[in-house]
Amino acid sequence: MTAPEGPASVRPVDYKGEPLDSERGPGLGCFRIQLVLLVTFVVLTPLTVAWGWPVEISIVLLFATLILLLFSGQTVIFLLRLVAADKRDGRRVPLASATPTVGELEDDAPAEPAVDAPADEAADAPAELPDDVAPPSAAHGETGDAGVRE
Repeated sequence: MTAPEGPASVRPVDYKGEPLDSERGPGLGCFRIQLVLLVTFVVLTPLTVAWGWPVEISIVLLFATLILLLFSGQTVIFLLRLVAADKRDGRRVPLASATPTVGELEDDAPAEPAVDAPADEAADAPAELPDDVAPPSAAHGETGDAGVRE
């Protein structure tokens, strides 16, 4: 029997049948340009109607907005897959971090042994009250049973 190379959850992320390569495909700069254009078109398209521009311009802007929305949505999906591929490679150290990350602190911390406390029967047993003192729940009229209250 052959040993597995790694856990099943740490498999490479595939994109178009190949492992995802961050150097291929659209980058963050392309995405920012798409978002700026999309916001501009989303704001400008209804304003062309309010300003009374020709209908043809409004139609072109509307279709350009829809097409740009499609492309920017696909770019978002690609960038999210890229982030997922980076996270599967392991933890990355932040570039400008002067202090260790939580993950680094967890890795450096010694394993805490499990402490089994002896079962103290006296601590588990309810404290006995004198006969003339009622428990707190009975003092407020809550006896806990469905019987008759006195």
